Amino acid sequence: MGPEQLNTLTDLQAKMLCDQLREQIIASVSKTGGHLASSLGVVEATVAVHRVFDLENDRLVFDVGHQCYAHKILTQRGGQMDTLRKLGGLSGFPKPREHRADAFIAGHASNAVSVALGMARARTLNREDYCVLAMLGDGAMTGGLAYEGLSDAGQSGERLVVILNDNGMSITKNVGGVARHLAQQRLKPQYLQFKKVYKRVTGATAVGRGLYRFTHKAKQAVKNAVLHCSMFEDMGFTYLGPVDGHDVNYLTRLLRYAKELNCPVLLHIKTVKGKGYPPAEKEPDRFHGVGPFRVEDGMPLNPAGESFSSVFGETLCRLARERDDVAAITAAMPDGTGLVGFAREFPDRFFDVGIAEGHAVAMAAGMAKQRAVPVAAIYSTFLQRAYDMLIHDVAIQGLHVVLCVDRAGLSGEDGETHHGVFDVNYLSSVPGMKVYCPASFEELRAMLRYAVEKCRGPVAVRYPKGGEGEFRALCGIEGASVIRPGTDVTIAAYGAMVNEALEAARLLEEKGKSAQVVKLNSIAPLDVDTVAACAQKTGALVVAEECVDAGCVGRRLAAEFALRGVSGVGLALVNLGDRFVQHGTVAELRALCGIDGPSICRRAWEVMGRG
Repeated sequence: MGPEQLNTLTDLQAKMLCDQLREQIIASVSKTGGHLASSLGVVEATVAVHRVFDLENDRLVFDVGHQCYAHKILTQRGGQMDTLRKLGGLSGFPKPREHRADAFIAGHASNAVSVALGMARARTLNREDYCVLAMLGDGAMTGGLAYEGLSDAGQSGERLVVILNDNGMSITKNVGGVARHLAQQRLKPQYLQFKKVYKRVTGATAVGRGLYRFTHKAKQAVKNAVLHCSMFEDMGFTYLGPVDGHDVNYLTRLLRYAKELNCPVLLHIKTVKGKGYPPAEKEPDRFHGVGPFRVEDGMPLNPAGESFSSVFGETLCRLARERDDVAAITAAMPDGTGLVGFAREFPDRFFDVGIAEGHAVAMAAGMAKQRAVPVAAIYSTFLQRAYDMLIHDVAIQGLHVVLCVDRAGLSGEDGETHHGVFDVNYLSSVPGMKVYCPASFEELRAMLRYAVEKCRGPVAVRYPKGGEGEFRALCGIEGASVIRPGTDVTIAAYGAMVNEALEAARLLEEKGKSAQVVKLNSIAPLDVDTVAACAQKTGALVVAEECVDAGCVGRRLAAEFALRGVSGVGLALVNLGDRFVQHGTVAELRALCGIDGPSICRRAWEVMGRG
């Protein structure tokens, strides 16, 4: 459905379209998995935006992007929804390379207003004419960047519309019928026309301009006496709301009014996450990110088993029973990080700070300074947002903060914005940081206990999404361990990649070659001595990693070998290279990027041939 068709929809047709979109989203996500509840909650708002604006030209910036499915369908991608989040298919997030109507990439929170303001200012500089909108959820308002953007945008004077989707967190109290009544009055064509004429006439003379300022202040005084003061108005926005975010026709009229205003506008809508699908309305957290499920009752088709996240949560509970100083911190991910049980058992020692990773790490530093033992569980991709706090607040003072880095490595179907492929590099660069890499549940249990009880200073335990693989032993905590003997080539790996290294060793054995597998228990500090001794014994070394190339462990080992004068060793690095990796299953992506077992086997064969 093109913009011209959406513009001509009747109010009844708009409501029918919303129902159809919900049915299609539910049907599609039940097969592919994805972010269901968020997308269902903004169907009406999305339709209203598309009725008023031409998103081939106007720019809509999503915050996070969980809520973009209706937008994708309305921009001629409905026929591809069966490929959602699949390798080579539609992304689960806005992607400009996928469609022009996807104005900007999304995946992390709180940046939409800043980006939209940048677009608006570029429009002014280039003397162009188009509208700019930002759509953000109230969850993004826990991130400081959102307020930085709002503060600047409100004072900018730029023509900009911010749609605040409030589906749970109370930002401003609902002021009820009075606010709606006044908003409706402001939307009447007679009022809008009068306002335009009045401003033009009074602006013609100095006396008129004085009169306009007086009447405007009087109107504001009356409004403020009746309504609660809005922080958004204090920032400089023309504030509309809060209004029913599921009334598509009222939203359409509000957006048409906002489009006419030559100033920053904030439209505050109240919505229900999971709207229109009872299981998602009842359990919006469970349906935030969901795998394939039965439409009839919402039950998962492939129930999740034990995972690294759940083992982490269970282990931390055990530690908290033994120690009163252990506390848990999460940034809006209690379920995803396995901390729901901890929150239930130790509510006084559990802190969910919302989408505010920088704050989480800085707060952890304060707790550690006062002799608590904070354990902050944060996805690898989101920990990137706290890098400054990690250095400035934690590491410089050598504070004992335990970072549990979830989703380390390729995370699968969420794609580029969510893969945890940079933490190896940035964590290893921090002086005094210890980084442990469990390859099994038993190792995670042991390494987490060691990090809490034995370590001093900053320490990270990084582990992948999902369950463990073939390797299920406990072979050490620090340094490196030989887990498979061999004479022809050494394969070094850590974390989940240990399983791929073992597969490569088996494939080489089938070819008549003996591969030694060395598991790096920690990558900071790095046990160069063990790896060098093993590599010199076999004469060839392959370092297999699930991270980008720059600053990876393999390059650190190569540099150390050169500095120590280690010679006679053929070296090959197997990693993600200099790229951002698309979405797909982890197995598909490892094969695509050349870091799975068969790929490691081929690289080992090549490096042996060089000798």
